[in-house]
Amino acid sequence: MSVTVVTDFSLSLEVEHVLRGQGIDPGRARPELFAMARDVLDEARSLIAPAALYTLLPVHEFEHQRATLDGGAVFEGPLVARALAGAEEVALAVCTVGPALDERVAVLFAEEPVRAMALDGAGIGAVGLVAQLIGERVREEAEARGSRIGMRAEPGQEGWEIWQQRVLLGLLPTEEISVQLTDSCLMLPRKSLSFAVGLGPEMRPDAVTCDFCSKRERCQWRTRSDS
Repeated sequence: MSVTVVTDFSLSLEVEHVLRGQGIDPGRARPELFAMARDVLDEARSLIAPAALYTLLPVHEFEHQRATLDGGAVFEGPLVARALAGAEEVALAVCTVGPALDERVAVLFAEEPVRAMALDGAGIGAVGLVAQLIGERVREEAEARGSRIGMRAEPGQEGWEIWQQRVLLGLLPTEEISVQLTDSCLMLPRKSLSFAVGLGPEMRPDAVTCDFCSKRERCQWRTRSDS
């Protein structure tokens, strides 16, 4: 199995990423929150150490809500059924921005909680950008081989139980980017995420997980596939 490790990221971390990372709509942010988001940008950029790794594995069998990969690993659940249906391969990825930002946030919370929350939002925004860039890289590689990608799915989203994080990370040498799992299947550093995306000639590149979430009609952060 070939694994690609990426560390040469150039992240365009901006105020809107900081705000969205805190769950704040940039178009509705109060001036003081907007100012704080701008104020933490330089510190956030100095603390993040983006890294990711990914691999491609053939899908051996797909039945009902179970996708079995070459080697016997199994992903299961309704989200997996929707995300990987029709896939010939699956790309698995783990992304992180390292521990330094989390460590700084922990210190700041006792002294400057508003700044700490903004910095925490910056970390969430940054790891989201890392995942986006890896997704684009996977798409480009797929298209170069005449394939297409489907929607991205993450363990812990509705329809894919968080314990399957252990299955996904068990297929990747995450120690190379210093990511590990807790007993409750959460990743450390905290600003890390994992995802799977299906590849194949019939995949739908316009599908998004929000299309299948039970909260889709009332969530302000919904991503629409038709937008």
